[in-house]
Amino acid sequence: MKTASKKILIEQIKKTPVIQVACEKVGVSRATFYRWKKSDPKFADKADIALHEGSQMINDMAESQLISAIKEGNLTGIIFWLKNHHQTYSPKLEVTNKNPDLPLTDEQKELIRKSLSMAFQKEEEDEKRQ
Repeated sequence: MKTASKKILIEQIKKTPVIQVACEKVGVSRATFYRWKKSDPKFADKADIALHEGSQMINDMAESQLISAIKEGNLTGIIFWLKNHHQTYSPKLEVTNKNPDLPLTDEQKELIRKSLSMAFQKEEEDEKRQ
C-alpha cells in the first residue's frame, strides 16, 4: 500500500507541483510526504524530479497564457515580456559619481563590484534559459 501511495503521490506532484495540494488530493499528509522523503532516498529523488517537471509544466502553461494575452493586446503582458525577454527594455543598473573629486572607498568599490557581478550573473542565467 505504501509503495502504491508513493507512486500515486509522485504522479500527482507532476500534475500539481505544490506539496500540500498534491498530498491532499491523494490523501497523504505533508508530514508523511516529508518522512518518506527523509527515509527513502529513491522517493526523495523521484519527488524532486516530479516537482521540477510539474513546475516546468506550469511555467509552460503560464507562458502560453502570457503569449495569448500579448496577442490580445494586453499592455501589462507586453511590458512584462519585453522587460524579461528584450535587452533594450530590461531594467538597467546605473552607477554615477556626483563628485569626481571625492574618490570611492575600497568598501564602496567592492560593493559596486559585487552588484555588477550579480547583475551580469542574472543576465547570463537568462541567456542560458533562452
